Amino acid sequence: VINKEAINKCIQIGLALNCSINPVSYFERKNYFYPDLAKGFQTSQLVLPIAVGGWLDVENEAGEVRKIRINRAHQEEDTGKLTHQGGETLIDFNRSSVPLVEVVTEPDFKDAAEVRDYAKKLQQLFRYLGVSNADMERGDMRLEANVSVRPVGQKELPPYRVELKNINSFRFMVAAIEFEIKRQIQLYEEGRDDELRQETRGWNEAKKETFLQRSKEEANDYRYFPEPDLPELSFEELRIKELKDNLPELPHQKMKRYQETYGLSTKSVQFLLCDKNTADFFEAAVEYGKKVGIEAKDIANYIINNKLDLVDTSTEQIVDDIKAKKANMVDDDQILETLAKEAIKEDPDAVEKYSAGKTGVIMSLVGAVMKKSQGKANAAKVKEILEKLLS
Repeated sequence: VINKEAINKCIQIGLALNCSINPVSYFERKNYFYPDLAKGFQTSQLVLPIAVGGWLDVENEAGEVRKIRINRAHQEEDTGKLTHQGGETLIDFNRSSVPLVEVVTEPDFKDAAEVRDYAKKLQQLFRYLGVSNADMERGDMRLEANVSVRPVGQKELPPYRVELKNINSFRFMVAAIEFEIKRQIQLYEEGRDDELRQETRGWNEAKKETFLQRSKEEANDYRYFPEPDLPELSFEELRIKELKDNLPELPHQKMKRYQETYGLSTKSVQFLLCDKNTADFFEAAVEYGKKVGIEAKDIANYIINNKLDLVDTSTEQIVDDIKAKKANMVDDDQILETLAKEAIKEDPDAVEKYSAGKTGVIMSLVGAVMKKSQGKANAAKVKEILEKLLS
């Protein structure tokens, strides 16, 4: 019997990744022998996966956005978990046959950092969709990177790829990919590129190196054939539309709304959206803030600057705290200008740097005014006054 909820989640993932949903799909048996697969075949998809041809926009630390192409998102069953201890291998079958979704990209990554940024974005997406906790440490989300290198100037892809497994953190993933790239380049430089072949390698964190697990088969080696015990899947347009309409607000949509509605900076929004619990807390606080006249921007700044433990903090607490501080805030232009002039007089070095074009130094002067006012000055107004005095 096909798990309808698992299929729906796969469709939702496909839609969130801008994929097309195949109107007809079916399962196949992937035949191979390995200790983690006791029955000798895995129920998977090859010819007609549920979702195909999507993309995910990924922003790096420099603010550059790259479009990572998604080849497919298909449903299959999970296998057992192997744990290697010394000369023994332990097998845990608790997760065996549990439905999972495999998302396959095109070979669009140039280095380990790009893979990390993509994986974090994917994790964030899964959590906002509510399809998984996506905790790597618990195995909710697993990464299998395929690595191959080619000589400079060569356009076609190499005739091999090395699949990396046993990766359960973003840090390990970056380390494993970087090591594997260096290993393959070294083989090229030593004239041993004939040793580069299709294979699966694990990551040994203790030794900081990859190790051979098994040779990697081609698709035809798995002898795929249609699963005789499961019916063909057929998706009506109405069902797909209903699932699409019921998608929650996704991170990129929240990003746009927070900026347009609340006037928040990109950096502030990224902090709030990094964790779904933080975003939910912020929105609940904004709703409460509307009742007592506290703006969303003040709430966002409070959450970001205080690095709150949301478990022990209520939305009412922070909004009431902001309100209390505003009531005691020094907002008088004449008082603030006097304090600003004192700060300028006491820090000629900062003034000189500001005049030389290093405008970021103004924040040290803002800090000096805040100290003089015992933290009660309106920081935004202080900054405006300082800019006026220094212009």
